[in-house]
Parts: sequence; structure tokens; C-alpha cells
Amino acid sequence: MSERERMKVVISLGGIFFSDVEKIKKIAAVFDELAQLNNLCVVTGGGEGAREYIKLARELGANEVFCDYIGIALTRINAKLLISALKNVYPEPFLDYKEAALAKANDSGKIAVMGGVSPGYTTDAVAAILAEYLDADLLVNVTSVDGIYGADPRKYPNARKYDKLSPKELVALTMKEELKAGSRIVIDPVAAKIIERSGIKTIVIDGSNPRNIVDAVHGKHQGTEIL
Repeated sequence: MSERERMKVVISLGGIFFSDVEKIKKIAAVFDELAQLNNLCVVTGGGEGAREYIKLARELGANEVFCDYIGIALTRINAKLLISALKNVYPEPFLDYKEAALAKANDSGKIAVMGGVSPGYTTDAVAAILAEYLDADLLVNVTSVDGIYGADPRKYPNARKYDKLSPKELVALTMKEELKAGSRIVIDPVAAKIIERSGIKTIVIDGSNPRNIVDAVHGKHQGTEIL
């Protein structure tokens, strides 16, 4: 496959997938497979580890910006864990978008991994900004739920799941949520606005079965598509 035919894919990987070695290995194997035919970047979340440290920091009197920086540090640790499990990958997490973009322009065969960048938004927003900067073809948000709902399905079992949303509808849904350090929302408002302005095709899926990620990149999924 020629370089021009390689699809640019950015994946936002929730921190929940860093809870044990086997999960990391299985997802890393999927990313190695996808990188053979796609120009791949992965942005890692902080997960429960980040939330635990953020909770401690709040109890000690830290403000939200300080808590955000703690969360960013944990996302970068998760990025290093993922890097250690990948085969053809840059050896360190990228710390900003320009560095990642320049590296991918020179060698798209290697997987670029990033964690958080700055306070005020989640790694979903980092992935959306990176996708926009790279003019990516696809943004895949890999979470612990099977798409976007009108309310948290863990709290409201009858909440409506959306198979498709417009970017405008996505923004309206996310603006109802509170954005704080360690937030559990599926897509944060900043990410939603970036998706809206860039028009990047976005898919939100459940990554409990890592093969779902491959299916999503190939156009087959049971998640939510933002068009």
C-alpha cells in the first residue's frame, strides 16, 4: 500500500484499559496490527489511578489546575506503559502536537503515543486536537461504554443510546456535563467543539474487546458515529 493510501487514524484510549498487563498486551497487539496499514497515533487517558491521586490532592487543598497536572502526569505514565508493549513505536510519549505531527510526517510507520498536554480538558480533547492538526481521516474514542447516551447508562439503565449524532448534537449533550479534573464523561465539551469545527469523522466504541477497535477503523462497529 502506498503512503498516500494510508489512512490517518487517531485513537483516544481510556485509562480504564491500563488496569492489568493482559489488557495492555491485547490492545497493543491490535495497535501494532492497525499500524501496518494506517498512520496511527494513540492518546492515553489516566483512568482510576489518576482519579485516585486527584482525589487525594483535592483533600489536601489543591485547586483544579493543580489536580489537572496530576492527571496529566498519570496519562503520560500510561503512555509509557503502552509504549513498552508496542513493537514499532516512538520510544517516548510526545508532549505536544507539533512534535508528534513532525515525527509522523517523517515516519508514519511508527506509532506515536501521547498523554495529556495542558489543564482544562481531558485526553479526548487532546486526541481531537491532534486529529485536527494532522488532518486525520478518523478519530476513534475507545471507552468502557458502547457509545454515547443521553445520560450515564450506569446510573440510568433506560438512558437512550445514540447510533449517530451530528457534531452540533454532540456539543449540546456534552455541555450538560461538569468538566473537572478526573472527569468520567465520555467526550468532554472541548473535544466536542473541536470535532464540530474540524468535521473529523468520529466513532465512540466499547474497547472491552480490543477487536472492536479494528472493526471501527474498518467501518464496522456498534458504537456511536459523529458525522
